[in-house]
Amino acid sequence: MLWGTWVAANVCMWMNDVAAAWLMTSLTTSPVLVALVQSASTLPVFMLGLPSGAMADILDRRRYFMLTQLWVAAVAVVTCTTIAFDAMNAPLLLVLTFANGIGLAMRWPVFAAIVPELVPRSQLPSALALNGIAMNASRIIGPILAGAIIASAGSAWVFVLNALLSIGAAFTISRWKREQKASTLPGERFLGAIRVGVQYVRESARMHVVLLRVSIFFLQSTALLALLPLVAKHLHGGGAGTFTLLLASMGAGAIAAALNLPRIRQRLGSDELVRWGSFVQALAMVVVALAPNVAVAAGAMAVAGAAWISVANSLTVSAQLALPDWVRARGMSIYQMALMGSSAAGAALWGQVAAMSDLRSSLMGAAAMGCVALLLTRRVRLSAVAEEDLTPANAMENPLRPPVTALPLDPHDGPVLIAVEYRIDPVRVGEFLHVMQERRSSCLRRGVLSWSLFRDTSDPSLYVEQFVNESWAEHLRHFDRMTVFDLELRERRLGFHVEQSPPKVTRYVAQALGS
Repeated sequence: MLWGTWVAANVCMWMNDVAAAWLMTSLTTSPVLVALVQSASTLPVFMLGLPSGAMADILDRRRYFMLTQLWVAAVAVVTCTTIAFDAMNAPLLLVLTFANGIGLAMRWPVFAAIVPELVPRSQLPSALALNGIAMNASRIIGPILAGAIIASAGSAWVFVLNALLSIGAAFTISRWKREQKASTLPGERFLGAIRVGVQYVRESARMHVVLLRVSIFFLQSTALLALLPLVAKHLHGGGAGTFTLLLASMGAGAIAAALNLPRIRQRLGSDELVRWGSFVQALAMVVVALAPNVAVAAGAMAVAGAAWISVANSLTVSAQLALPDWVRARGMSIYQMALMGSSAAGAALWGQVAAMSDLRSSLMGAAAMGCVALLLTRRVRLSAVAEEDLTPANAMENPLRPPVTALPLDPHDGPVLIAVEYRIDPVRVGEFLHVMQERRSSCLRRGVLSWSLFRDTSDPSLYVEQFVNESWAEHLRHFDRMTVFDLELRERRLGFHVEQSPPKVTRYVAQALGS
């Protein structure tokens, strides 16, 4: 049901983008304004992705998903009404495209977080490939529908159909019976949730590699999509049908590649798939730039689509596997911000290059930049970072239980200071410090405000770990957020403690002073 909703939502997205891009070519001849349609569509995801991800993690995801579809429907109604009254102009079209992009910014993180709820970890790559098929099937269906409607009835009716499909998707989502996870803790605060999401990604080495790779790839590859309306117009006999054909060819190539991705990934691995996919996409962009006719351009677009899905799927899978469930929407929103931010910047950059030189030079320049970036970042590899098992630790595996306190504490009391005392054999101090470096990163990723390790000056074998949580509720959330990796790290950490009794843990809550 949700996959069908995702297909409908993406059909709406492509219909909107095709209709807006083609409508802009009738309102202006400026390459910059045409390319800015792509920027206006993707920039909201860059600007609003993180707040949206935070809300998707702390609010009811079913209702939030419904709201995003109703927002897209409302924008479509305003757009078709404006066209019907002949009041549309280039700046207003950019504003409305931006407003539609806000709906995309709200929708994407919540869907990204829903998929791992329904699919086992082992099947996640295939599930994301299936979502890639949905995205690229919509890349074919959406443009074909939009092109046919534009040619027969006019652009306004594209937005009418967009509104109807979005309302239908919202109704379908309302029928989803999602199981809510019960919790005695109050919900996370909005700004605190954003802070924790940013902190998690900042401390994740795998996410660093993924964000760099996705930013570089979309900064150069978006030139092809942003300037595709102009490519279609410059080809012999080019028009709305040519534009639709080129987009559909790209979607068809992506679907063909998605069906074979499991076998390709087994042969190449994620790093090689990203590297070769980026190179092939750049090469296909050069062929499109130099294509003498529609047939050659369509073939190159199919190859570009296959390369695009290979890179995008590999990076999305890597991002999903680098995030635990409790912070997934926030982490994926940051991933999407990097993707859409680089896409928006790339569209504006290569549109400006086309305005200052010509269309062919802009596309070839983007391809050249992609190849140079691959060369400069050849040492940045996902395989160089150890993969962690972030599966939630179940109650049977997790020996840790929330502490019992002598004080009556409100969940919002804090900050809370936790001190853990270790007795370490001096011979093994180097190994202990290495593990504690991992411990520091793990604590910061789970949202602690600060972390430090101290050594007793009078007793050199005594080490004291201290970290601070924002509130008592935030401290208790650590027990819910434990993963298999956290438990394995705990076992390694406690293995250095030489006393028979476990390390002493002391918790302190901040005390307000009287006036």
